[in-house]
Parts: sequence; C-alpha cells; structure tokens
Amino acid sequence: MDLENIADEVYGLAPEDFIDARSQHAAAARKAGDRDLARRIGALRRPTLSAWASNLLVRGQPDAVAGLLRLGEGLREAHQELDPEQLRELSSQQHRLIGALARQARQLAADAGHPVSEEVQHEIEVTLHAVLADPQAAQEWASGRLVKPLTPPVGFTAAAVSGAPQRAAPAPPSALSGPPAGQDDRDAVAGLDRSAKEQRREAERQQKVAQARKDAESAEQQARDREEELQQAESAQEQAEKQLQAAEARTAALAEEVKAAQEQKRQARSALDQARRSVSDAVRKAREARSGAQSARARAQRIEDAK
Repeated sequence: MDLENIADEVYGLAPEDFIDARSQHAAAARKAGDRDLARRIGALRRPTLSAWASNLLVRGQPDAVAGLLRLGEGLREAHQELDPEQLRELSSQQHRLIGALARQARQLAADAGHPVSEEVQHEIEVTLHAVLADPQAAQEWASGRLVKPLTPPVGFTAAAVSGAPQRAAPAPPSALSGPPAGQDDRDAVAGLDRSAKEQRREAERQQKVAQARKDAESAEQQARDREEELQQAESAQEQAEKQLQAAEARTAALAEEVKAAQEQKRQARSALDQARRSVSDAVRKAREARSGAQSARARAQRIEDAK
C-alpha cells in the first residue's frame, strides 16, 4: 500500500486504534525495505476528537459535504458582489447549515462509541466556518484526514474572495461624458461594446448569486433530511429498547412460571411415587389377607370334618 491508501485507512479508524495501525504499517514498510515510507507513515499525527468527528462527517455524509463545498464556492465567488441584504440571507443559511452538520458529526461520533462534548461540537462548527471561508481549508477538510480543527481567517472577506473575480472598477467621469467632438465612430461602437460587457458581468453576477442561494437551500434541505433521518432512527431505537425491555420482563416472568411448573412437576412425581408405593403395599396386604382367609376357612373345614 502507498501512503495515500494508508492515510485513508488510519484516519478512518477509531482514535484508540490509530497508533497501533500506524505502527503496524510503519513496521511493514521497514520490513519491505522502504525506510522513507516508514518514516512518512510514522509522521502521521493522531487526530484530535473534533478532527476525528469531522472526518466521520466527511466519510459518512458525502452529499452534505458536496453541498457545503458548493456553498463555499458560491459564497467566495459572490461575496463582494452581494448587497447587505443578500449577505445577511446567505449568512443565516450558512449558520443553520453549519449547526445541522455539526450536530450530525456529534451523533456520528456517539454512534461510533465516542460521545463528544459541547466544546468539541463548537470546534467542529469553527472548522466548518473555515471550510466556507477558505478554499485550502475546504480541500483539507474534504480529504477526510484532518488532524486538528481548522480555524477560519480573521474576517471572512480576506479569504473568501482570494480567488474570486473582483468587481470591475467604475469608469472615470471622462468615460461617461461621451466621446469628444470629431472622434471616430469606432469609439462609439467600443463604448457600446463596453456596456454589453458590463451587462454580461451583471448577468453572471446574478447567476452566481442565484446559484449560491440554490446551493445553500439544497445543502439546508439535505441537512434537514439528515436530521429527520436521525430523529426517525432515534425513535426507532427508543421503540426497540421498549420492546426489548418488555421481552426481558416477559422472559423473566416465563422463567418464574417454568420454575414453578418444574416444582409442581417434582411434587407430582413425588406424590405419584408415594401413591405407587401405597398401591403396592395395599396389594401385598390384600394378598396376605386373602391367603389368611383361605387358611382360616381350611382350618374351620378340618375342624368340622373331625366331628
């Protein structure tokens, strides 16, 4: 296995299994004579609890991951173009989505046997804010190999628009006043061409805004769907626990009934044995009585015959 595959494997393990798995892979690489690979495997750092939970989210919710990445791209591209009202709307959607995803990561961690605290959930939320603000953070998060929580840059704008197209600078006043007298008609055509370009840029901006909103709504819907699935799973789990408790109570009651029946069976068998012994004793006594009666009649007959 190469380093990429090994990293994918070990960062998908439970935290307590990370060190042993890393050591086994490093030992295997040394045994194969690849000391450089062994060194690079040994340099893999064990993730913090919040980073591990974030990795669970990436690996377990690919649709939500894709939605968040698309939303981040749209926000970074459209950020400088949006008016304050649009920014507030997307910011509200962003916070709801991040909260939902952080709760899902917390539930995934609990399902995997590692419940996390509110503080760890907050670290997950901070990581998700960084994913929206910073393309490099988004790429690192999407790999599913985080080692520690990510931190968003100070102020969203600096990172959010680092790779985004900038707003065209306004034309100087001289360009708006019309061409000077005697200028070639080609200058007027060029002015019309610039206006068309500005219209296209505006149309592209509106398209980006609409796409960003659409991506945010889609990601929110996915988050709501996942939360509904979580609620249904929790309800099913609660129902199953109640059924198990009822079955255990019934099993205990049946066990008591079986115990009582076994005791009744033992007593009945003992009574049957005693009755059989009584019958046998009565048969013996009756046989002895008949024999005695026969002997007495014979004696009486002999006495009578002797007269």
